[in-house]
Amino acid sequence: MTHRNTVPGRGPIAPVTRRRARIIASAAALVLGSALLTACGGSADSGGDGTVTVGSNGNIFDMPLKLADSAGYFRKQGLKVKFVTTTASTGTSALQSGSVQFLNNSPTGFTSALAKKVPEVAIAVSGLGNPLGLVVGKKFATAHKLTAQTPAAQVAQALAGSKGGVSSANTKAEAGLFLKANGVDPGKVTWVTLPSASADKAALNSDQIDWFITSEPIPLQVQNEGEGLVLVDPQKAPMWAAAQAGYGEVVVATKSYLSGHADTAKKFVAAVQEANAYLAAHQADATVMSVARKAQPGVPDPVLQSSIALVEWPKSGAMDEAGWNKTLAFVNSLGALPGGTKVTTDDWTNKYLPAGAQS
Repeated sequence: MTHRNTVPGRGPIAPVTRRRARIIASAAALVLGSALLTACGGSADSGGDGTVTVGSNGNIFDMPLKLADSAGYFRKQGLKVKFVTTTASTGTSALQSGSVQFLNNSPTGFTSALAKKVPEVAIAVSGLGNPLGLVVGKKFATAHKLTAQTPAAQVAQALAGSKGGVSSANTKAEAGLFLKANGVDPGKVTWVTLPSASADKAALNSDQIDWFITSEPIPLQVQNEGEGLVLVDPQKAPMWAAAQAGYGEVVVATKSYLSGHADTAKKFVAAVQEANAYLAAHQADATVMSVARKAQPGVPDPVLQSSIALVEWPKSGAMDEAGWNKTLAFVNSLGALPGGTKVTTDDWTNKYLPAGAQS
Protein backbone atom coordinates (compact mmCIF):
# COMPACT_ATOMS: atom_id res chain seq x y z
CA MET A 1 0.00 0.00 0.00
CA THR A 2 1.26 3.45 -0.86
CA HIS A 3 0.96 6.10 1.83
CA ARG A 4 1.03 9.83 1.20
CA ASN A 5 2.17 12.26 3.87
CA THR A 6 -0.71 14.37 5.04
CA VAL A 7 -1.04 17.36 7.32
CA PRO A 8 -4.01 17.37 9.71
CA GLY A 9 -6.80 19.42 8.26
CA ARG A 10 -5.21 19.45 4.78
CA GLY A 11 -5.22 17.15 1.80
CA PRO A 12 -2.24 15.22 0.43
CA ILE A 13 0.90 17.21 -0.47
CA ALA A 14 0.93 17.75 -4.21
CA PRO A 15 3.96 16.83 -6.37
CA VAL A 16 4.61 20.53 -7.13
CA THR A 17 4.74 21.28 -3.43
CA ARG A 18 7.21 18.41 -2.94
CA ARG A 19 9.48 19.83 -5.67
CA ARG A 20 9.30 23.27 -4.07
CA ALA A 21 10.22 21.79 -0.68
CA ARG A 22 13.25 20.01 -2.23
CA ILE A 23 14.40 23.30 -3.82
CA ILE A 24 14.07 25.19 -0.53
CA ALA A 25 15.95 22.42 1.32
CA SER A 26 18.78 22.51 -1.24
CA ALA A 27 19.06 26.29 -0.95
CA ALA A 28 19.17 26.06 2.83
CA ALA A 29 21.94 23.47 2.59
CA LEU A 30 23.96 25.79 0.37
CA VAL A 31 23.56 28.68 2.81
CA LEU A 32 24.54 26.47 5.74
CA GLY A 33 27.56 25.17 3.84
CA SER A 34 28.71 28.70 3.09
CA ALA A 35 28.33 29.67 6.72
CA LEU A 36 30.39 26.69 7.82
CA LEU A 37 33.13 27.50 5.33
CA THR A 38 33.22 31.08 6.58
CA ALA A 39 33.47 29.90 10.16
CA CYS A 40 36.30 27.54 9.29
CA GLY A 41 38.15 30.44 7.71
CA GLY A 42 38.64 32.14 11.09
CA SER A 43 36.36 34.23 13.22
CA ALA A 44 38.40 37.44 13.14
CA ASP A 45 39.68 37.49 9.58
CA SER A 46 41.26 35.45 6.86
CA GLY A 47 41.87 38.43 4.60
CA GLY A 48 38.83 37.85 2.41
CA ASP A 49 36.85 40.95 3.33
CA GLY A 50 39.83 43.19 4.09
CA THR A 51 39.20 43.20 7.85
CA VAL A 52 42.06 42.39 10.21
CA THR A 53 42.41 42.57 13.97
CA VAL A 54 45.59 43.92 15.55
CA GLY A 55 46.74 43.63 19.14
CA SER A 56 48.39 46.68 20.70
CA ASN A 57 49.43 47.58 24.22
CA GLY A 58 47.86 50.99 24.78
CA ASN A 59 51.06 53.00 25.21
CA ILE A 60 52.76 55.56 22.98
CA PHE A 61 53.99 52.85 20.58
CA ASP A 62 50.40 52.55 19.34
CA MET A 63 50.73 55.87 17.51
CA PRO A 64 51.68 54.60 14.01
CA LEU A 65 48.82 52.09 14.06
CA LYS A 66 46.26 54.63 15.23
CA LEU A 67 47.55 57.22 12.75
CA ALA A 68 47.38 54.70 9.89
CA ASP A 69 43.77 54.07 10.82
CA SER A 70 42.70 57.69 11.39
CA ALA A 71 44.52 59.14 8.38
CA GLY A 72 43.10 56.52 6.03
CA TYR A 73 46.35 54.69 5.24
CA PHE A 74 44.78 51.32 6.04
CA ARG A 75 41.68 52.25 4.07
CA LYS A 76 43.84 53.23 1.08
CA GLN A 77 45.26 49.70 1.17
CA GLY A 78 41.76 48.20 1.23
CA LEU A 79 41.96 47.20 4.89
CA LYS A 80 39.61 47.72 7.80
CA VAL A 81 41.40 47.36 11.13
CA LYS A 82 39.96 46.41 14.51
CA PHE A 83 42.05 47.06 17.62
CA VAL A 84 42.33 44.80 20.66
CA THR A 85 44.30 45.83 23.74
CA THR A 86 46.84 43.16 24.66
CA THR A 87 49.47 42.92 27.40
CA ALA A 88 52.88 41.31 27.72
CA SER A 89 51.17 38.17 29.01
CA THR A 90 48.27 38.00 26.52
CA GLY A 91 49.69 39.21 23.21
CA THR A 92 51.38 36.03 22.03
CA SER A 93 48.45 33.80 22.99
CA ALA A 94 46.04 36.14 21.17
CA LEU A 95 48.19 35.87 18.06
CA GLN A 96 48.43 32.09 18.29
CA SER A 97 44.69 31.65 18.81
CA GLY A 98 43.90 33.76 15.76
CA SER A 99 41.94 36.37 17.72
CA VAL A 100 44.42 38.90 16.32
CA GLN A 101 46.25 38.61 13.00
CA PHE A 102 48.96 41.17 13.74
CA LEU A 103 50.59 42.12 17.02
CA ASN A 104 52.50 45.31 17.78
CA ASN A 105 54.93 43.69 20.18
CA SER A 106 58.01 44.55 22.19
CA PRO A 107 61.25 42.78 21.25
CA THR A 108 61.18 41.19 24.71
CA GLY A 109 57.75 39.72 24.07
CA PHE A 110 58.72 38.58 20.58
CA THR A 111 62.03 36.97 21.56
CA SER A 112 60.42 35.33 24.59
CA ALA A 113 57.94 33.70 22.20
CA LEU A 114 60.81 32.56 19.98
CA ALA A 115 62.55 31.04 23.00
CA LYS A 116 59.40 28.95 23.54
CA LYS A 117 59.50 27.84 19.88
CA VAL A 118 56.36 29.80 18.96
CA PRO A 119 56.32 30.11 15.13
CA GLU A 120 56.16 33.90 14.78
CA VAL A 121 57.83 36.31 12.36
CA ALA A 122 58.64 40.01 12.76
CA ILE A 123 57.63 41.73 9.50
CA ALA A 124 58.40 45.40 10.26
CA VAL A 125 59.87 47.63 12.94
CA SER A 126 57.35 50.21 14.16
CA GLY A 127 59.33 52.08 16.81
CA LEU A 128 62.90 52.49 18.07
CA GLY A 129 64.21 52.70 21.63
CA ASN A 130 62.35 52.50 24.92
CA PRO A 131 60.29 55.60 25.85
CA LEU A 132 60.48 54.97 29.59
CA GLY A 133 60.05 57.37 32.46
CA LEU A 134 61.16 56.93 36.06
CA VAL A 135 58.93 59.12 38.22
CA VAL A 136 59.38 59.75 41.96
CA GLY A 137 56.78 61.00 44.42
CA LYS A 138 56.93 64.62 45.56
CA LYS A 139 57.69 63.71 49.18
CA PHE A 140 60.58 61.50 48.12
CA ALA A 141 61.93 64.16 45.77
CA THR A 142 61.77 66.82 48.48
CA ALA A 143 63.38 64.59 51.12
CA HIS A 144 66.31 63.80 48.81
CA LYS A 145 66.51 67.24 47.19
CA LEU A 146 65.90 65.82 43.71
CA THR A 147 64.86 67.84 40.67
CA ALA A 148 64.56 67.18 36.95
CA GLN A 149 68.09 68.55 36.59
CA THR A 150 69.63 66.18 39.17
CA PRO A 151 72.43 64.11 37.54
CA ALA A 152 71.70 60.46 36.85
CA ALA A 153 74.27 59.15 39.34
CA GLN A 154 72.79 61.23 42.16
CA VAL A 155 69.27 60.02 41.33
CA ALA A 156 70.45 56.41 41.37
CA GLN A 157 72.15 56.83 44.75
CA ALA A 158 68.93 58.29 46.19
CA LEU A 159 66.97 55.24 45.02
CA ALA A 160 69.07 52.86 47.15
CA GLY A 161 66.89 51.75 50.06
CA SER A 162 63.69 52.99 48.42
CA LYS A 163 60.49 51.24 47.34
CA GLY A 164 60.19 51.02 43.56
CA GLY A 165 57.04 50.03 41.69
CA VAL A 166 57.13 47.87 38.56
CA SER A 167 54.35 46.26 36.54
CA SER A 168 56.50 43.86 34.49
CA ALA A 169 59.77 41.97 34.75
CA ASN A 170 60.91 43.98 31.75
CA THR A 171 60.58 47.41 33.37
CA LYS A 172 62.14 46.10 36.58
CA ALA A 173 65.16 44.94 34.60
CA GLU A 174 65.37 48.26 32.74
CA ALA A 175 65.41 50.11 36.05
CA GLY A 176 68.10 47.70 37.18
CA LEU A 177 70.24 48.57 34.16
CA PHE A 178 70.03 52.25 35.06
CA LEU A 179 70.96 51.58 38.69
CA LYS A 180 73.91 49.32 37.85
CA ALA A 181 75.22 51.78 35.26
CA ASN A 182 75.34 54.36 38.05
CA GLY A 183 76.95 52.19 40.70
CA VAL A 184 73.87 51.07 42.64
CA ASP A 185 73.02 47.43 43.34
CA PRO A 186 69.37 46.79 42.28
CA GLY A 187 69.15 44.48 45.28
CA LYS A 188 69.17 47.54 47.53
CA VAL A 189 65.74 48.52 46.21
CA THR A 190 62.57 47.03 47.68
CA TRP A 191 60.66 46.07 44.56
CA VAL A 192 56.87 46.24 44.64
CA THR A 193 55.19 44.37 41.79
CA LEU A 194 51.89 45.87 40.67
CA PRO A 195 49.42 44.64 38.03
CA SER A 196 49.51 47.64 35.69
CA ALA A 197 50.97 51.07 35.05
CA SER A 198 47.78 52.66 36.37
CA ALA A 199 48.25 50.65 39.58
CA ASP A 200 51.79 52.06 39.79
CA LYS A 201 50.31 55.54 39.65
CA ALA A 202 47.75 54.78 42.36
CA ALA A 203 50.42 53.25 44.62
CA LEU A 204 52.60 56.33 44.25
CA ASN A 205 49.71 58.63 45.12
CA SER A 206 48.96 56.61 48.27
CA ASP A 207 52.66 56.53 49.34
CA GLN A 208 52.89 52.74 49.04
CA ILE A 209 55.93 53.22 46.81
CA ASP A 210 58.52 55.98 46.40
CA TRP A 211 58.79 55.76 42.62
CA PHE A 212 57.93 53.68 39.58
CA ILE A 213 59.08 53.12 36.02
CA THR A 214 56.92 52.47 32.96
CA SER A 215 56.46 53.53 29.35
CA GLU A 216 55.12 56.97 28.58
CA PRO A 217 52.78 58.79 28.77
CA ILE A 218 51.88 57.84 32.38
CA PRO A 219 55.10 59.12 34.08
CA LEU A 220 54.85 62.50 32.36
CA GLN A 221 51.14 62.62 33.17
CA VAL A 222 51.94 62.12 36.87
CA GLN A 223 54.39 65.01 36.65
CA ASN A 224 51.90 67.20 34.80
CA GLU A 225 49.32 66.59 37.54
CA GLY A 226 51.80 67.71 40.19
CA GLU A 227 51.97 64.29 41.83
CA GLY A 228 55.61 63.51 41.08
CA LEU A 229 58.73 64.30 39.08
CA VAL A 230 60.16 62.43 36.09
CA LEU A 231 63.85 62.19 36.94
CA VAL A 232 65.04 59.66 34.35
CA ASP A 233 64.20 59.24 30.65
CA PRO A 234 66.16 57.85 27.67
CA GLN A 235 68.19 61.07 27.47
CA LYS A 236 69.46 60.57 31.01
CA ALA A 237 69.56 56.77 30.66
CA PRO A 238 71.12 56.17 27.21
CA MET A 239 70.96 52.41 27.74
CA TRP A 240 67.21 52.74 27.06
CA ALA A 241 67.62 54.73 23.82
CA ALA A 242 67.67 53.29 20.30
CA ALA A 243 71.42 53.73 19.84
CA GLN A 244 72.05 51.12 22.55
CA ALA A 245 68.75 49.25 22.87
CA GLY A 246 67.83 48.86 19.19
CA TYR A 247 64.27 48.11 18.12
CA GLY A 248 61.54 49.21 20.52
CA GLU A 249 58.45 47.72 18.86
CA VAL A 250 57.90 45.33 15.95
CA VAL A 251 54.91 44.12 13.95
CA VAL A 252 54.55 40.36 14.36
CA ALA A 253 52.42 37.68 12.68
CA THR A 254 52.36 33.90 12.77
CA LYS A 255 54.05 31.91 10.03
CA SER A 256 50.80 30.09 9.28
CA TYR A 257 48.87 33.35 8.79
CA LEU A 258 51.56 34.81 6.55
CA SER A 259 51.64 31.69 4.39
CA GLY A 260 48.03 32.26 3.41
CA HIS A 261 47.76 36.05 3.60
CA ALA A 262 50.95 37.53 2.18
CA ASP A 263 49.06 40.23 0.29
CA THR A 264 47.24 41.36 3.44
CA ALA A 265 50.54 41.50 5.33
CA LYS A 266 52.06 43.68 2.60
CA LYS A 267 49.13 46.07 2.75
CA PHE A 268 49.25 46.24 6.53
CA VAL A 269 52.95 47.06 6.86
CA ALA A 270 52.76 49.51 3.94
CA ALA A 271 50.15 51.50 5.86
CA VAL A 272 52.15 51.35 9.11
CA GLN A 273 55.31 52.48 7.32
CA GLU A 274 53.46 55.42 5.76
CA ALA A 275 52.24 56.43 9.23
CA ASN A 276 55.73 56.13 10.70
CA ALA A 277 57.19 58.29 7.95
CA TYR A 278 54.58 60.94 8.72
CA LEU A 279 55.32 60.74 12.46
CA ALA A 280 59.04 61.13 11.84
CA ALA A 281 58.46 64.38 9.94
CA HIS A 282 55.43 65.85 11.78
CA GLN A 283 55.64 64.82 15.43
CA ALA A 284 53.49 67.59 16.88
CA ASP A 285 51.29 68.77 14.03
CA ALA A 286 47.50 68.97 14.20
CA THR A 287 46.95 65.56 12.56
CA VAL A 288 49.30 63.73 14.93
CA MET A 289 47.93 65.47 18.01
CA SER A 290 44.34 64.70 17.02
CA VAL A 291 45.20 61.00 16.80
CA ALA A 292 47.17 61.10 20.06
CA ARG A 293 44.25 62.65 21.95
CA LYS A 294 41.94 59.86 20.81
CA ALA A 295 44.51 57.14 21.52
CA GLN A 296 45.32 58.53 24.99
CA PRO A 297 42.12 60.22 26.19
CA GLY A 298 42.52 62.63 29.07
CA VAL A 299 46.27 63.07 28.63
CA PRO A 300 47.24 66.75 28.23
CA ASP A 301 48.80 67.91 24.96
CA PRO A 302 52.24 68.79 26.46
CA VAL A 303 52.50 65.26 27.87
CA LEU A 304 51.53 63.72 24.54
CA GLN A 305 54.03 65.86 22.64
CA SER A 306 56.88 64.94 25.00
CA SER A 307 55.95 61.25 24.92
CA ILE A 308 55.85 61.14 21.12
CA ALA A 309 59.23 62.87 20.96
CA LEU A 310 60.85 60.16 23.12
CA VAL A 311 60.33 57.54 20.41
CA GLU A 312 62.44 57.41 17.27
CA TRP A 313 59.89 56.75 14.53
CA PRO A 314 61.52 54.85 11.64
CA LYS A 315 60.85 56.16 8.14
CA SER A 316 61.27 52.59 6.92
CA GLY A 317 60.05 49.41 8.56
CA ALA A 318 63.14 47.53 7.36
CA MET A 319 65.19 45.49 9.83
CA ASP A 320 68.69 44.07 9.56
CA GLU A 321 70.94 41.58 11.29
CA ALA A 322 72.96 44.26 13.07
CA GLY A 323 69.78 45.80 14.45
CA TRP A 324 68.58 42.47 15.79
CA ASN A 325 71.98 41.69 17.31
CA LYS A 326 71.85 45.00 19.20
CA THR A 327 68.25 44.44 20.25
CA LEU A 328 68.89 40.88 21.41
CA ALA A 329 71.91 42.03 23.41
CA PHE A 330 69.69 44.57 25.17
CA VAL A 331 66.96 42.02 25.90
CA ASN A 332 69.58 39.57 27.19
CA SER A 333 70.93 42.28 29.49
CA LEU A 334 67.49 42.36 31.11
CA GLY A 335 67.77 38.68 31.99
CA ALA A 336 64.48 38.07 30.21
CA LEU A 337 65.54 35.12 28.03
CA PRO A 338 66.90 31.62 28.58
CA GLY A 339 70.51 31.11 27.55
CA GLY A 340 71.11 30.42 23.88
CA THR A 341 68.08 32.30 22.56
CA LYS A 342 68.77 33.54 19.04
CA VAL A 343 67.05 35.67 16.43
CA THR A 344 67.86 34.40 12.94
CA THR A 345 66.76 35.40 9.46
CA ASP A 346 64.03 32.76 9.81
CA ASP A 347 62.47 34.92 12.54
CA TRP A 348 62.29 38.28 10.76
CA THR A 349 61.84 39.43 7.17
CA ASN A 350 61.55 42.58 5.08
CA LYS A 351 59.81 40.89 2.16
CA TYR A 352 56.37 42.26 3.03
CA LEU A 353 57.58 45.88 2.99
CA PRO A 354 56.95 48.11 -0.04
CA ALA A 355 59.49 47.90 -2.86
CA GLY A 356 62.43 50.15 -2.10
CA ALA A 357 62.05 49.75 1.66
CA GLN A 358 63.22 46.16 1.97
CA SER A 359 66.85 46.94 2.72
